[in-house]
Amino acid sequence: MTHRISRRTATALGLTAAAGMGLAACVPGEGSETTGGSAGEWSTGELTIDWATYNPLSLVIRDQQLLETALGESVTVSWVQSAGSNKANELLRSGSADVASTAGSAALLARANGSPIKVIDIYSQPEWSALVVGPDSDITGPADLAGRSVAATKGTDPYFFLVQALAEAGLTVDDVTIQLLQHADGRAALDGGSVQAWAGLDPIMAAAEVESGDQLVYRNVDFNTYGFLNATEDFIEDHADVAQVVVDAYEQARTWALENLDATAQLLADAAGIDLEIATTVIQQRSNLEVSGVPGDDQRAVLEAISPMLADSGDVAGGADALADAVSSIVHPDFANAAVEQQ
Repeated sequence: MTHRISRRTATALGLTAAAGMGLAACVPGEGSETTGGSAGEWSTGELTIDWATYNPLSLVIRDQQLLETALGESVTVSWVQSAGSNKANELLRSGSADVASTAGSAALLARANGSPIKVIDIYSQPEWSALVVGPDSDITGPADLAGRSVAATKGTDPYFFLVQALAEAGLTVDDVTIQLLQHADGRAALDGGSVQAWAGLDPIMAAAEVESGDQLVYRNVDFNTYGFLNATEDFIEDHADVAQVVVDAYEQARTWALENLDATAQLLADAAGIDLEIATTVIQQRSNLEVSGVPGDDQRAVLEAISPMLADSGDVAGGADALADAVSSIVHPDFANAAVEQQ
C-alpha cells in the first residue's frame, strides 16, 4: 500500500531515488563524444520544456528538479505550461519550446501539416477524454448531440474523441454546432449553459464531475491516443545529448510515480488546483503510467486507425498522403530505448 506523503517529502525521495539510479552519472552529454567538447560541456546552454496537468510525469520532473540536477548550472532549464495539445504544438512550431507534450492525435496532425516534430517518449496511455453534459441534461449519448452546441478544443484528443463519437452515432461535425474553446473554457461554457455538451479533458473533467455534478455520458478508451512527448527535429539532431537527459528523466519519473501514486496525485492536485480525491481518480483510474516509454508499433497502429478520420476532416492540407508520411516518420525511439536500457 502506498502511503500519502507531503510534497516536500516527495521531492526529497525523488531526488534520492534519481541519485541512487544514477541519472546524472549516466548522462551522455558530459564529456561524451556526442558534444565533441570537454568534460562537463553540453551542446546547448538552454532547454525549454513544457509541463502540463495532463502529463503527470512532467509534474514529477519539474517538482523534483531532475533536469536541473542532471544538467547542472551550465544549462538553463525553462518550464512553460501547455494548456492543451494545441498550445503545446504552438510552442514547438514557434520555437518557444524544444520539447512539449501532446496527445498522439495532435502530434500526428501537427506533423502532417508540416511541423517538424517527432515523438521521443510515451508518457502515458490515458483515458482522458469523454463526452460531458450537465447534471440535468437529457443527452444520454452521441446520438442526442444532433442540433446541439458542443464545446471542444480543436487539435486535441477531446476534439478527435468527439468526431469519433459522432461517427459512432452516424453523425458528423456538421450535425452539431462546435464552439472552439480551450479545455477550461469548455467546462465553464457547459456549466454556464452556453453549450449543451463538452468534449472534456482530465483533470478538468474529473473536477467537473465532483464539483458541478457533470456526467460522462459517453466513454471509449479506444478513442484516446497515447501521451506523446515531442521534440523538434532541430533539437533532436543538434542537441541529442540534452534530449537524452530529458528522456532519461521521464523514465526516472515514471519509476518513481508508479511507486508513489499518492504523492503523484498530490502533485497533480497542487498543479491543477483541484481536490486530492479528484487528482487520485485521474492518476489511479484514468492514467496508465506503466505503458512502455518507447514509441513504436503500438503508437503507429493508433495513428493509422485515426488517419482516415483526419483526412476526411479537411484539417490536413496534404490529405491521406501527408498523413501516411507523418505516421511513417514521426517515431524516434532511440532516446527511449537507451533510457530503458539504463533502468
